[in-house]
Amino acid sequence: MRIQHTLAVSFFCAAALVAQRGPGSQAQPSGGESTPIPPENSAVTQHELTLDGKTLNYTATAGTLLIDDESEKPYGSIFYVAYTLNGVSDPRTRPVTFLYNGGPGSATIPLHMASVGPMRVVTGSPEATAPAPYQLIPNQYSLLDKSDLVFVDAPGTGYSRPVGKATIRNFAGADQDVQAFLKFIERYISVNHRWNSPKFLFGESYGTTRSAALVDALENDGVAVNGVVLMSTILNYFVEAPGSDEIYIGYLPTFAAIAEHYEKVQHKGKDLTAFLNEVRAFARGPYAEALAQGQNLPAAQEDAIAAKMAGYTGLSVQFIKEANLRVSAVRFRKELLRDQRVILGRYDARFEGTDVDAAGEDPGYDPSGTGVSSAFNSAFHDYLERELKYTSKETYYPHGPNVNQLWDHTHRAPAAGGGRGGRPLRDIYVAGDLADAMRKDPRLKVFSANGLFDLATPFFITEYDLAHMELEPKLRQNIQFGYYPSGHMIYLNVDALKQLKGDLGRFYSTAAPGVQ
Repeated sequence: MRIQHTLAVSFFCAAALVAQRGPGSQAQPSGGESTPIPPENSAVTQHELTLDGKTLNYTATAGTLLIDDESEKPYGSIFYVAYTLNGVSDPRTRPVTFLYNGGPGSATIPLHMASVGPMRVVTGSPEATAPAPYQLIPNQYSLLDKSDLVFVDAPGTGYSRPVGKATIRNFAGADQDVQAFLKFIERYISVNHRWNSPKFLFGESYGTTRSAALVDALENDGVAVNGVVLMSTILNYFVEAPGSDEIYIGYLPTFAAIAEHYEKVQHKGKDLTAFLNEVRAFARGPYAEALAQGQNLPAAQEDAIAAKMAGYTGLSVQFIKEANLRVSAVRFRKELLRDQRVILGRYDARFEGTDVDAAGEDPGYDPSGTGVSSAFNSAFHDYLERELKYTSKETYYPHGPNVNQLWDHTHRAPAAGGGRGGRPLRDIYVAGDLADAMRKDPRLKVFSANGLFDLATPFFITEYDLAHMELEPKLRQNIQFGYYPSGHMIYLNVDALKQLKGDLGRFYSTAAPGVQ
């Protein structure tokens, strides 16, 4: 870790940064190619945002920071956009939050352009958003009143690049990715004198996988974190192991929530919360017990389970039995509204689309992905250049080339007495890392935000993983949950975004009391 004591005015001293870490700062290695090491750079602009009648003046900084490898030579140039409140005399009173999306291999455009940043692009959600021009508006649900915000693009995505002797293989992996983000956060808080500020991690999708391992890595490196926000969570990639029924059990309450949304099921006087609690109990009880019997399940019990599932999911008994009681998310998306020739979104089942073949088995695309991606990408490019005054000769990669394809899922979990921790795992499991961090720092708070209509990271599986961290009762109280009538990108439903902002505001006040 390199701490810069020589910077007089943080990252505003671009000239000093260029002088220290310009293209000539590392000689070309012998015997192999090397990417030139670019200077750290930034574009700084001033803005204001009115939240709840109060005007917030803030600085936006779009730029890059270099991170060093173990030999203290730069091996990555990381792009970020930071929003920091003006007029804060003591950084100890002001939290800083590091935000990122997932993939792995995705840049942080959705979180940046639609969630808790100071500006928000208007989408047609849950309809497909119309083509350009897109409207960018002040975000009334920004977290800027609670924390400074630093949106970070993972190496190989956005404008973040391997440099020097590094290639994308130095970053494309669970543990490699965590080390890169650890190095970036430590460099950022060094350059900007934020070591003593309250710190938060905010990840979405694979970003939650990153956060769970990253918070433990930071803790082990002497950087305590106040709170972790897990939005649309995946902590266990073993869940889809062949022969396991866990994935089918985990999806069932989400199927029920979606069926209720489309008025395909009866509540029988129950509100949605009570209805979903009933489905949870059935999923972890009679349904799990039935699946555990496999092919030996008696026919009468199969009939009873299929009938119960039909009442919860809106699917026919015949379809459920033909699927051997194991309905995949892909089949559910195609089947629920088949009679209307409509398919559902994977990331957000509120989005509807049509297929070329209404009789097919699988949806041809995800209408919840195609319906918003162009709006995010186009609005971000225009905003970055027009408002934040940042330009680059590089190509901005919303999805990093070959990052996902080359991803190394091996993860060395923290050592745990009697468990599998400490040994390399062939697939990613990071709930143990999060638990390790919570045991070492009993004040660490976790907020789990879940979209009820998310078929990518179902909320019931998240509940299962967070309930299996073997925490003592006192530590379990540090985990809070929020549920929203939306999908994977919770913020696409503006009513849900409003609810989310209120929940996050209370969470920040709990995790860093008295400092905002």
